[in-house]
Amino acid sequence: MADEKNNPKKKGQINIELDEKIAEGTYSNLAIINHSVSEFVVDFVSIMPGTPKSKVKSRIILTPQHAKRLLKALSDNVTRFEKAHGEIKDYEQPPIPLNFGPTGQA
Repeated sequence: MADEKNNPKKKGQINIELDEKIAEGTYSNLAIINHSVSEFVVDFVSIMPGTPKSKVKSRIILTPQHAKRLLKALSDNVTRFEKAHGEIKDYEQPPIPLNFGPTGQA
């Protein structure tokens, strides 16, 4: 009870920290998504024109439930963005040949 008086945080509130290195972010212009029965794996890649090789810059692993929540959150944010700034144009780009070998199962 004394802790609740000294710490006035609301019940269920989460304190999220963002260190400087993570706050810089990582640029990505390609996301590769694979999934198994138990998880979704999203690899973020930065492909530069004229460069024959690229590396995965970041990998996020999600449960199917969190993947669905992410889909909804992105959809909601794109809708709000387009209401404020106009439609986001999706330009046709030639397919990028991807050969990362066989996909795995977890």
